[in-house]
Amino acid sequence: MDNERIAELFDGLGPVTITRLFGGKGIYHGGVIVAIVLHGELMLKGDDLIGHEYEAAGSSRWTYVGKRHGKTVAMPYWTVPDGALDDPDEMTRWARKAYEAGLRAGK
Repeated sequence: MDNERIAELFDGLGPVTITRLFGGKGIYHGGVIVAIVLHGELMLKGDDLIGHEYEAAGSSRWTYVGKRHGKTVAMPYWTVPDGALDDPDEMTRWARKAYEAGLRAGK
């Protein structure tokens, strides 16, 4: 996903800054991380407060198996809910939730 498309998706939230992160991209709004692109997939910031909303919308959480202990590690990022990539209003709604989760994580 190129930077122009990312900026377009987050247009309803406002300007974003895109940096290299985890071998992918980190997407920030107002200095707060709101999303990442990893292995070509856009994932939105989440937390325990909104995780159930992502699940209800059909999103899946980023997890990986740690090399050290072999345990599954759940990261605070979720795939974009179905349809949001094609609906600017829906994407804006989810981007705002991701921004709020990012603000909570920074406290």
